Amino acid sequence: MFEQLDLFPSTHREPYTVSQLTAHIRRLIADDSALSDLWLEGEVSNFSHASSGHCYFTLKDAGAQIRCVMWRDDARRQSYLPTDGDKVLSHGRVGVYELRGVYQLYVDQIQPAGIGDLYRQFERLKAQLEEEGLFAPERKRPLPRFPRRIGLVTSPKAAALDDILNVLSRRFPSVNVLLSPTAVQGDAAPPQIVDAINLLNQRGEVDVIIVSRGGGSLEELWAFNDERVARAIASSRVPVVCGVGHETDFSLADFAADKRAPTPSAAAELTVPDQAEIRRWLEGWTVALSGALRDTIEERKWRLADRARALRRLSPVTQLMQARQQIDDMTGRAEKAVHHGLRLRRERVDGWLGRLAAVSPAATLERGYAIVQRHDTGAVVRSVEQVASGDRLDIRVADGEFGAQAS
Repeated sequence: MFEQLDLFPSTHREPYTVSQLTAHIRRLIADDSALSDLWLEGEVSNFSHASSGHCYFTLKDAGAQIRCVMWRDDARRQSYLPTDGDKVLSHGRVGVYELRGVYQLYVDQIQPAGIGDLYRQFERLKAQLEEEGLFAPERKRPLPRFPRRIGLVTSPKAAALDDILNVLSRRFPSVNVLLSPTAVQGDAAPPQIVDAINLLNQRGEVDVIIVSRGGGSLEELWAFNDERVARAIASSRVPVVCGVGHETDFSLADFAADKRAPTPSAAAELTVPDQAEIRRWLEGWTVALSGALRDTIEERKWRLADRARALRRLSPVTQLMQARQQIDDMTGRAEKAVHHGLRLRRERVDGWLGRLAAVSPAATLERGYAIVQRHDTGAVVRSVEQVASGDRLDIRVADGEFGAQAS
């Protein structure tokens, strides 16, 4: 909620407090966009670097002065800190320190004042190239994950070269490095940097290019703010990582590159993976794949066994074995049925034989009876009327025959 103070209260209203007035002034300054992002040029006096890490000083010119504060985190990022009497160019925002009722500049960047023209030139060219789309995020290309060969554009005498090679050999020693040497400072540097980038693109032997040099002043790094260098980086067919200066140094080369690194060493780290991390990653995947392979093998074994059982159930051999067993069972049952039938018939025949034997003539004879037959005709004599006196008769008894004559 915005509250507008009436600085001329009528006699019947209560007066404002000092705190209210100071707060109102603070809000007025905070709401002014021109005061929230500005560069201020002046001479440094009363510079002090407190034990807390914060820096306090005054900027002045012939007609006025303003207190300045640089907080510890901002001070740590500076490659340059002034001393009393230095003429500097400071960037920051204007605010109010209410406890003392003073306005002051909260500084986040500071450079020697002599480079003010360079900054203005830098900002103009940056705006121009940005408007052309040279720095558009959609133009940025991803870096190869496992580069085989890295092109390096830097001075063969620069400390940045050793830093990069040390990082590459530690993190990913299998990668090859092709140095395209160039000057990295002075008027001759920009065309040499462009030629070095173009040469690597023409040869087509590298997967990624690092453009790099160590820290320095704005004048020393100015080659990387050259329009020709920025355009060469943007038009490179190979992805480019730019590692120029320190963390607080930004160049047009940084904006044009596919990736910006705060230092040359950081550029090397961005370009290659860490072999220790890859080893841990591979070990993790080895364990996971081994477990998955064991599970897959066990599952396939179970499925194979299940299908083998199903095949055995459906196999002709199994059906033949079952049919053979069924035939054996039926044969056994048939044999038993036949034997049982024969036994019943035998018993029945034996019964009939017993009964026949009981009524047979021989059996009758055994009981003391005899069979009398006429000798001349063999007819069995069943009545006395069949015999006359003097007829010859044959008499059969149980143990033989004998003759007789009727009287």
